[in-house]
Amino acid sequence: MVEFKALHTFACVADLGSFRGAARRLHMTQPAVSQRIGQLETELGTRLFERKKRAATLTATGRELLAYAEKLLRLRGEMLHALSEKAALRGVLRLGVSETIVHTWLPRFIERLDSSYPHLGLEIEVDTSPNLGDRLLARQIDLAFMLGPLAAPAIRNLPLCRYGVGFVASAALKWPRRTVTLADLAAWPIITFSKNTQPYIEVREVFNRPDLPPVRLHASASLSTVVRLALDGLGVAVIPPAIVRAELAAKTLRVVQVAEKIPDLNFVASWPANVDSPAAEAVAAIAAEVARRAPGGGRATRPKR
Repeated sequence: MVEFKALHTFACVADLGSFRGAARRLHMTQPAVSQRIGQLETELGTRLFERKKRAATLTATGRELLAYAEKLLRLRGEMLHALSEKAALRGVLRLGVSETIVHTWLPRFIERLDSSYPHLGLEIEVDTSPNLGDRLLARQIDLAFMLGPLAAPAIRNLPLCRYGVGFVASAALKWPRRTVTLADLAAWPIITFSKNTQPYIEVREVFNRPDLPPVRLHASASLSTVVRLALDGLGVAVIPPAIVRAELAAKTLRVVQVAEKIPDLNFVASWPANVDSPAAEAVAAIAAEVARRAPGGGRATRPKR
């Protein structure tokens, strides 16, 4: 009789195209994975993979089996989730998080997750959205809260929240007029997210005008560093004001009124639609609920299908 463990192992090898990669994901040895696949092939009386060096490619029968295996495993996960929700989600979920989320509602999300699924652990990695997208596609993380949506085959996206972006500076900085111009801002270093991110590119485009002096654009992957530089009066930060609510309330930072607007940041939960997705989908649903209630975060724009 074909067991669910064997089907799960088979689906992981098929997903990653590698016995070694499946062993790492399943926390097994590579010989144990090979043995489980060998037993499955013996039970079915057919070869499921063509093995070439370190790669494993599905045979025609393997592709046919994969369609059935994914349906069975997904139904099993949905059944366990529906019938025994708290007990069903166990183990460790690898979660990638954009730093904006860390500075806004991540603590409340973790508190809610611990209450809803006490047997589920998290491995949290904080990184830029482009890097998180790459890691998700490489199956190095299971779920990501990042700028999106991520347009890729077999990736699901759930809208989380939307944050406006503003020009934030030390309250000690003086400006020549109430509504500050880009030329006024260009007299100071502009500090924002790291290069190749959506906010950095949009800030660079805003200041890329022939009537403006060259701008000193500082990029950092650490929002804590961006905020610290702004607090010390060393430049103007271009960030969501929601992440510095405490500093704005204390009047150590203030939002600079500028006519030009930077597009909002739309955050989504993204995860692969594979056999492990019921856990990721359940966690993403909790994140969406927490994000909707977070102060300063509007409803995210739904991804186009």
